Formats: sequence, structure tokens, C-alpha cells
Amino acid sequence: MNEEKYSSLSEDDKDPYMRVLNKVIRWGVKILALLMVLIILWSIFDVIWVFIKRLSEPPFFVLKVNDILSLFSATLVVLIAIEIFFNITLYLREDVIHVRLVVATALMAIARKVIVFDYKELNPQYIYASGMVVLALGVTYWLLSKKNP
Repeated sequence: MNEEKYSSLSEDDKDPYMRVLNKVIRWGVKILALLMVLIILWSIFDVIWVFIKRLSEPPFFVLKVNDILSLFSATLVVLIAIEIFFNITLYLREDVIHVRLVVATALMAIARKVIVFDYKELNPQYIYASGMVVLALGVTYWLLSKKNP
């Protein structure tokens, strides 16, 4: 009867040493999830603080283009942190890394970079390379979506 019970378990589940190591890793991932929540909350308060600070400096209630781009960048960083948190929690629930979500997070990160580019200071090779990364990630995401709708 015990053999039936263990026959459905993987090799890692049969080995007590591996069970302990898996529990340690799961606790480490839970700690990462908690840290990500703290980082997200801190980042949200930082965006609010910078926004209020910029509006309260002379000229009052006026944002310059650089201020707006800075706030966009900080907001997108918060959204990327939220995506990373979802990656972590999904891993905790299913013990699998979802490639589509990881690619979507990478696509969001590079898109953030492109949005806040200062095109006057970047050389064309950097812009072309970033465009190629966006294209490659976009095609990868499209292919993954087509495979698993």
C-alpha cells in the first residue's frame, strides 16, 4: 500500500533531503513576494511624493516635460514591479515559471525604456538595438499567445 502512495510522487518528493530543500526555496520565494510588496508600496509613495514636490515648487502647479517623463518612468517601474510580484506569486501557486508572463514583463520593461528615451542624447545604434529587442519580444509574445490562447 505504501508503494502505491509513493508511486505517484516524483523522485524529489520521495527524498526527505530534497523535500527540505524545496521547502526552503518556497520560503525564500515567499520572502521575495513580501519584499516585492514592500518595494511596490514604497515606490507608489515615492511617485506621490515626487509629484507633490514638483507641483509645490515654483512655478506652482506646473510640470515640465522632464518632470512628466520622470513621473511616467517611475509609474511604469511600479507597474513592472507589480508584474514581477505576479510572476513570484504564480510560481508559488503552480511551481512553474510561466514564460508568457515573463516575456510580457520583459516587454513592459523595454517599452518603459523606449517611452522615456531622450533621443537627443542616444546614438542611433542604441535606438535600433532597443527596437530589435521590442520586436523580438513582441513576436515571442505573439507566438506564445498563438500557441496557448
